Amino acid sequence: MALRCWRWWHWSAWPRSRPPPSGSTPSRSRTPLGFCQQFSTQEQTPQICVVGSGPAGFYTAQHLLKHHPRACVDIFEKQLVPFGLVRFGVAPDHPEVKNVINTFTQTARSDRCAFHGNVVVGRDVTVPELREAYHAVVLSYGAEDNQALEIPGEELPGVFSARAFVGWYNGLPENRELAPDLSCDTAVILGQGNVALDVARILLTPPEHLEKTDITEAALGVLRQSQVKTVWIVGRRGPLQVAFTIKVLGPEGEGPGSQVDGLLLGEVPRPRKRLTELLLRTATEKPGVEEAARQASASRAWGLRFFRSPKQVLPSADGRQVAGIRLAVTRLEQGVGEATRAVPTGDVEDLPCGLVLSSIGYKSRPIDPSVPFDPKLGIIPNVDGRVMNVPGLYCSGWVKRGPTGVITTTMTDSFLTSQILLQDLKAGQLPSGPRPGYAAIKALLSSRGVWPVSFSDWEKLDAEEVSRGQGTGKPREKLLDPQEMLRLLGR
Repeated sequence: MALRCWRWWHWSAWPRSRPPPSGSTPSRSRTPLGFCQQFSTQEQTPQICVVGSGPAGFYTAQHLLKHHPRACVDIFEKQLVPFGLVRFGVAPDHPEVKNVINTFTQTARSDRCAFHGNVVVGRDVTVPELREAYHAVVLSYGAEDNQALEIPGEELPGVFSARAFVGWYNGLPENRELAPDLSCDTAVILGQGNVALDVARILLTPPEHLEKTDITEAALGVLRQSQVKTVWIVGRRGPLQVAFTIKVLGPEGEGPGSQVDGLLLGEVPRPRKRLTELLLRTATEKPGVEEAARQASASRAWGLRFFRSPKQVLPSADGRQVAGIRLAVTRLEQGVGEATRAVPTGDVEDLPCGLVLSSIGYKSRPIDPSVPFDPKLGIIPNVDGRVMNVPGLYCSGWVKRGPTGVITTTMTDSFLTSQILLQDLKAGQLPSGPRPGYAAIKALLSSRGVWPVSFSDWEKLDAEEVSRGQGTGKPREKLLDPQEMLRLLGR
C-alpha cells in the first residue's frame, strides 16, 4: 500500500525555506578553493569568454577576476537581461535568495568584465569563433530544457512543464504567452523536488500575499481567478527518496509529534531521517485540537502521493483538455536510500485533475556542433571542468555536472572550474600569443545584424522595472517583451 502524506493547508502555515544569506562567499577554511595562484603583472592580458550569465557564469567570472590581476572576462547571454535562474527560477516569495544579484552586479561593473546580452552562442556566433578570439572559453549556460514525460496524452491542453510554469510567473520572455487554465479544482505535480513545492506554494498562496513580490502582473491576474483548491505532489518512490529538503517542507518539530519506529529509519543518514520522521508524523498522527481547528478552517489543501509513476494523461470526453492522470503503482527494488529503483507492480490508479505540471527535472541542450555533448547524461563530457578533447574549452554549473544542487553548490563548482583554468594558464597550456577578445566578436556580430545589450543597458531596464513596480508597492514589474526592451534602449 502506498504511503500517503496529506496536509490541509492555510497559506500562512506553508513552510518557508531558510537558505543561508545569499551573496555570501564561504571562507577559505570552508571550501577546497583556498589556493593562491601567483601571476606576474608583466604577463599578457588573458582574454576569457564565459557563455551564460546565471550563477555559474557569474561565479566563474568572479573567481577569475579575483585570482588573476589582468584577466579580462566577457560574459555572453542569449537573454537581454542577466542573472539566469536567479531572476527566472527563484520563487517570487523568496526574495532573500535573489540577494546574490548584488554580488553579481559588483562583478559586472568591474573594469575587466563586460556583459553582452542578446547574443545567442551557436547561432549569432559559433564556439569555434569564440575560441579563435579568446585564450579560453567557459560554457556556463545551464539547463534550459525540461525532461519529457514520454507518456500518452502529454500533448493535451492543461499539461505543462514546471519549468515553463515557473518561467511564466517569473517573467521569462519565452513563457510569457503560457496562459495556464486554472479553472479546475485539482492540480497534479509530477515530481517531488524543491521546484515542485515552489509551484504548489504559488498555486495555493492567496494572490494578495504575492502582490508585493516581483511576480509578473500577468501571472498575478491569472492566479486571482484561480479555482485550484487541491494540489497533489506525486513521486515514483517513497519518503526516503524525495528530492526536496527538510527546510522546504518545514522545520523539525513542526506539527504533532510522535515516536517513529527506529527499525525503519535506523540506518538512514540523519538529514534524511529527520525529513522522513516529519512526513510520517504528518501522515499518521491524529492532530491536536488547535491543529484540527486550523485544518477545518483551511480552504485549500496539498498532499504527497508516494509510489506512483505517471502512465497516461487522461483526456476529457471531447478530447480537448486534460481530465486526469493514470498512475502506475510502484514498489522499490532492493537498494539503499536514493539508489533504490521504483518498479511497477501492475496496479494502476486514476487521479482526476484539470492541470498537470511535470517537474521531473531540467536538462541541458547541445550548444554547438563543435562541442561534445552526452545526450544521455545531458552534460558536456569533461574532467574537472576541462571539456574532453577540446583544449582551451571549459564548462561549469549544470552543463558540467547536471541539474543538481543549489546556488552555493554551483558557486563551489564554478570556482573549481576557474581554478583549473588558471592552473592551465600558469602552466602554459593555453595559447601564448595575444588574442583580440571582444573586438573580433563585436565586428562579427555587427556584420550579422546582432546588437548586444551591455550591462549599462541592463541597468536602464532595471531602473524602468523598479519604477513600474513602485506604483503598486512591488520591488519591480518585470519587462516581458524583448522588443519593448529594445525600444526602451533606443534600438
